[in-house]
Amino acid sequence: MHDAHDSHDSGGANNAEPRGVMSFGDHLDELRKRLILAVALPLPLAVVAFLFAPSIRAILCEPAFAAQRASGIPPSLQVLNPVETIGADMHLALVVALILSAPWILWQAWKFVEPGLYASEKRFVRMLVPMSAALTVIGMLLLYFVMLPLMLKFLVSFGGPAPVEVDEAPPELSAALSGAAEGEARPAPPAVDGPAPLRIPIFAEPPTHLRPGDLWLTPAHELRAALPAGTEGRLEIFSIPLRRLGQLDQQFRLREYLDFVLTLMLAVAIGFQLPLVVLLLGWIGVIEVDLLRRYRRHAVFICIIAAAIITPTVDPVSMMLMAIPLYLLYELGIVLLVVAPPRAVAEGSVMNRVKDLALGRGRIRP
Repeated sequence: MHDAHDSHDSGGANNAEPRGVMSFGDHLDELRKRLILAVALPLPLAVVAFLFAPSIRAILCEPAFAAQRASGIPPSLQVLNPVETIGADMHLALVVALILSAPWILWQAWKFVEPGLYASEKRFVRMLVPMSAALTVIGMLLLYFVMLPLMLKFLVSFGGPAPVEVDEAPPELSAALSGAAEGEARPAPPAVDGPAPLRIPIFAEPPTHLRPGDLWLTPAHELRAALPAGTEGRLEIFSIPLRRLGQLDQQFRLREYLDFVLTLMLAVAIGFQLPLVVLLLGWIGVIEVDLLRRYRRHAVFICIIAAAIITPTVDPVSMMLMAIPLYLLYELGIVLLVVAPPRAVAEGSVMNRVKDLALGRGRIRP
């Protein structure tokens, strides 16, 4: 912040703003006010988010279920104590509330420092806050739809043999799958010499006219049974997931999986602020565009090291899935510093430079 008698070197008269000098007690009162307002929104949001926690949990668990299904593992997560589910939901509600209220918290921080800034300095902050929010949203979308599915598919694929592949499916298998697609069972093939295994039909949907004790298989590797429920003559369908034969029985715990996802979310949220770090260092004169371009090879190495540190796993696939976006964000920081150098931000001419770049009006120099 600046006192009333401070002057700004680069802004001139256009940057001078009338302001009063706040005492130390006034600063404390303003800080207390902003802190109270900052926490006033996350608390009720956490209560609302807790009501929708099962839906949020289902969304976060779907990449794990998809990876398990792709590897022939029944989609499930273990809960090992009675309070684990509600504890996980409370944790999720708190994290979601903090994420949703982040713009409000940043706004309160901005209102606290705003009175002590010149007009040119306010332009810098007004660029950083929306860019930070946009980069965070982009990072979360990339994590959920690209990075997390690829990581989980690679990690879950260990521990069991691959399914047996044949050049041509046996007739009975083709008939069973055809019947599952059409919703009806096919006749069993003729009996063969020797003991015959029990044959259970395959249905994609529950068959009609169920009777107590009916059994069938689903293409999703589940054995289902129709059993009586209560004394009213109703039937209820029970299912048993079928596991592929293998040396390891992969079972994942709900709390540990959610901790894994939330750690990745935190790492991505921090890592995707790299362009803003480059922009800030360029604005204060610590680095220049030519220096950033000259040390691209070093940046690749640093991004790989950073990915190895912030990624909660030790496998190379997850590390590279984190390192590649980090380096692309480094390049984005160079572009932003070229388009929005400190002089252009202070003068408010960034949009004009963007238009010149879009229209191809010569080479924009930093």
